[in-house]
Amino acid sequence: MMTPRGLFAALWLFATPALSAPRLTPVCEPVSAAEAAEGPRGFSPEVTQALDAIVRSELSQGPVAGLTVGVTRGAQRWVCGYGLRDVAKRLPATPRTTFRMASVTKSFTAVAVLQLVEQGKLDLDADIHTLVPGYPAKQWTVTVKDLLGHLSGVPTYDGLASSNNVKPVSTGEAISAFSEKPLAFEPRTRYLYSTWGYNLLGAAVEAASGKSYRDYLRENVFQPAGMEHADLDVTATRDEHQAVGYRVKDGVLKPSRFLDVSSRFGGGGTRATVGDMLGFGRAVLAHRLVKRDTMGKMQASMATRDGRLTDYGMGFATYPLRGHYLVAHAGGQPETTTLLVMFPAEDTVIALATNIEGEAKRLRRLSIRLMEGVLESGVTRRDAHFTDPVDSVVYEGLGRIASYGLAYHLWATRGPGTLPPDEDLPGAFARVSELLDRKLIGKDAKAALERIRSGHDPKLGSVFIRVGAQMARTLEKAHGPERLLAYPAEGPLSFFADYLAACEAQGVPDTERFGEPLRGDLLRFVAGWKRAEVPELLRLRLDETKNPEAHWPALKKTAVLSPDVRPDYSDELLRVAEGFAWRKQSANRVRWLERAVELQPRSVDARWALSQALLTVKRDGEVLAHLQEALATPQGALALAPMSFLKRVVMDSETPRVGLGLVRAAVALHPESPELWEALAKREKAQGHPAEAKAALRQARRAREARPPESTAEPANRAGVDRGTGPVPDDHGLVRPRQSL
Repeated sequence: MMTPRGLFAALWLFATPALSAPRLTPVCEPVSAAEAAEGPRGFSPEVTQALDAIVRSELSQGPVAGLTVGVTRGAQRWVCGYGLRDVAKRLPATPRTTFRMASVTKSFTAVAVLQLVEQGKLDLDADIHTLVPGYPAKQWTVTVKDLLGHLSGVPTYDGLASSNNVKPVSTGEAISAFSEKPLAFEPRTRYLYSTWGYNLLGAAVEAASGKSYRDYLRENVFQPAGMEHADLDVTATRDEHQAVGYRVKDGVLKPSRFLDVSSRFGGGGTRATVGDMLGFGRAVLAHRLVKRDTMGKMQASMATRDGRLTDYGMGFATYPLRGHYLVAHAGGQPETTTLLVMFPAEDTVIALATNIEGEAKRLRRLSIRLMEGVLESGVTRRDAHFTDPVDSVVYEGLGRIASYGLAYHLWATRGPGTLPPDEDLPGAFARVSELLDRKLIGKDAKAALERIRSGHDPKLGSVFIRVGAQMARTLEKAHGPERLLAYPAEGPLSFFADYLAACEAQGVPDTERFGEPLRGDLLRFVAGWKRAEVPELLRLRLDETKNPEAHWPALKKTAVLSPDVRPDYSDELLRVAEGFAWRKQSANRVRWLERAVELQPRSVDARWALSQALLTVKRDGEVLAHLQEALATPQGALALAPMSFLKRVVMDSETPRVGLGLVRAAVALHPESPELWEALAKREKAQGHPAEAKAALRQARRAREARPPESTAEPANRAGVDRGTGPVPDDHGLVRPRQSL
């Protein structure tokens, strides 16, 4: 038996970079000789080597324990375990390793509910109170459909006591934990991610089926999907293959705290292997669990009453990702982080599970890289960086039209989806041209960007979806269906350039064409992009090279060759800097972040990351200037508005000191916000600064008194492109990445 001192040593060694190579040797799902000869199950050796390299590169940056990765496309399948499922015992993660599913459970629960709806045993419009008597009637009716889409107003965890259960509880006890709490808002007026809401759905499954939640899932979801090892996560179902959970603190792995997940059974109480996750994904795409029409409705984003899409359907996060229609769910709680991503139009599933908490950002990033490897021929897709604010807003509009249009067209023609009603197409094209008008954008770039970011919403007639889908149909006629699959890797400039050419060849009516100055903008963007491309980086990411320094001279040259528009390398440069951060090489970290700002001076993410690094090395005086520069951009004006700023701090600040420094900068940028002053007071008090805390509270009172009566704080946002679902303890939805378009 290992002593505590020996365990500490093992953990310390495990977090040491020098030991990365041995522990990353994967244990992969075997493929028989016959299967290898016939080639029905395995990807080509070139693809599997590329996927393996992607995973190894990701895990080489920062401490890792165990990770299992699975990918299927059609009949092709690849599943490998990396690292250790049990650090103390040095047991490897394998395809057989089981992990807590956390919030991926919500997708299982949603399928169970819709099965019962198809059987006539549940009604989507039924009041949940009539199905679960232990949940009393509220001030407004809460329907099953509201709960499925997180539009019910049922609150989420409101403190550690409500989310840190350590004893097994029954269904009734799990419901009673929140049954007396009032609704947070009138249903369908807002989106609020709620695990408690899915507990109500789990209870409804029991009431409608006459079976326990566990028995119903095993018989009607897990078994039909071939999920051999899936079950509720209770002590009795665990075996030697269950992963031991860890969290990272100060760069070192620590054991997870204990949590009994029976208190969140319907929203986060299952366990499974990555192979089981793939089985569920395959069953979803093949419509083996519910009918095709039903699954199409589950995969369609719901909307608030005022016509804003939530990016969440019934049990799945769902939205375009660079022209792919993505259906997914993420999960996180003590012992685990999970991610299931499905692409219905491409018949592809990606599943990831790790036994380290708080790894949502890593798994999201890894899933995108695996998507590129499988669906985009390994091409490194980059957005464009513009020095002119109007150009940046126009480009974002182009990106959204291309992404939404292509994704929805493919989802409707190759998947179970449907398009918005195709009414008044000339009017939709006219509205898009108005949204992208340079003169209007130049008058108020922030307001123009807000309108553009709502161009896909029903409240604006879903014009981006309708126009983009019509463009995709035209391109499909001109170049064939396979050509459409190349645009996600090539980007919106290629999509629009080809469309303009196709308009001439296909005789597209003038009402479906784009005139000047948009045509001129597009030609200018394409020319600048071509001048700035670095050929050796077309299939190579800077953060995945052994020597990114060797490429820096070429990157600096791009800024000279094309000062107005060039590929955006900020994400890769930030990843290079992150690698130095966890190795405690602060000077190198700051240097690469300063390079990111030098190359992309209008990047909000680069300025934000540099601000955190400067606070870490106690160069506090330089932070405000960088955040002011970021706030001056249209994107920054939205991303760093008071409540959005505060959400970023909560989700992304590295240490309490860094968080305090960011909030101090926030009140300097927004002295009129009482919410920011109140947040500052709490952080000053927590850091042992009582005088500063009292001063901040005085400022909060003054700001609140000065606020006009009709003015309120920024409303809580839906789950959207730049808003996400907001932080909640442990379980969470799939927060949409910045590179979504």
